[in-house]
Amino acid sequence: MLDLINFYLVPGIVLGSIYALGAVGITLVFAILRYAHLAHGDLATLGAFLALAVVSAIGLPVYAALPVAMIVTAGVAVGVDRLFYDYLRERPKIVTVMASLGVALMIRSLVQVIWGVDAESYTRGISRPENWWGIRLKDREIATVAVMIGLVLALQLFLLRTKWGKAMRAMSDNPDLALLSGIDNRKVVTLTWIIVGGLCAASGYFLGLNTELKSLMGWQMLLPMFAAAILGGVGRIEGAVIGGLVVGIAEELSVLVLPSEYKAAMAFAILLVMLLVRPTGLLRGKVL
Repeated sequence: MLDLINFYLVPGIVLGSIYALGAVGITLVFAILRYAHLAHGDLATLGAFLALAVVSAIGLPVYAALPVAMIVTAGVAVGVDRLFYDYLRERPKIVTVMASLGVALMIRSLVQVIWGVDAESYTRGISRPENWWGIRLKDREIATVAVMIGLVLALQLFLLRTKWGKAMRAMSDNPDLALLSGIDNRKVVTLTWIIVGGLCAASGYFLGLNTELKSLMGWQMLLPMFAAAILGGVGRIEGAVIGGLVVGIAEELSVLVLPSEYKAAMAFAILLVMLLVRPTGLLRGKVL
């Protein structure tokens, strides 16, 4: 039992927490802006490498680089929206989706030009886990889950208690009625991208912290993040968290019966089954 927990369940929860951070951003974009953002994974990659730049160039501690990366990536996300998505707002959504694919390719190329294509790491050496009553946990694994929970709770409180959080919820429920009520659509969109950019940076950072940084890592986790958002229910923050944890644990447990190279197929299978059986997801989100 301890082997199952240490080698499969704990890594699954950590990976699921990373997917959850990305899935929350995906579900916010779809709920408020009504399209699938294909550059989401590459924004996460950019955030991870920005944290690496801060650690390498300025010498900040690894965990102190996360807020800097979140702020800069949030600014990049807002800039991308203004440059590439804003003028497409009234066009069919499929046009914006295709534009986001182009943005993904541009961001990935930028990362490869600046940082290269070789694998990088925030820290050198071996990180040894601590023993908690037989369960072996590393500090970075605990930090990943703790920060995910903290960010999601902060976001939920923001959406429920603040003026602009309620405006975002109104835009999600009925954009036309929200505009008639005097809500500033442009400010809500900007705020959405600030949150989404920060969450992207956090997901990429923790993926790099727990594994290694690669220019394609965001693209590779795009499908699991979408699977998590759809599984939980598009537009539901808590659903994205549940979906992320389910997908992460399912991927790690699949190694028991499948070669590790096919872990990504588990996310694809979950995505297909959910779309066929329950398109609204576990918590009845929006229908795609």
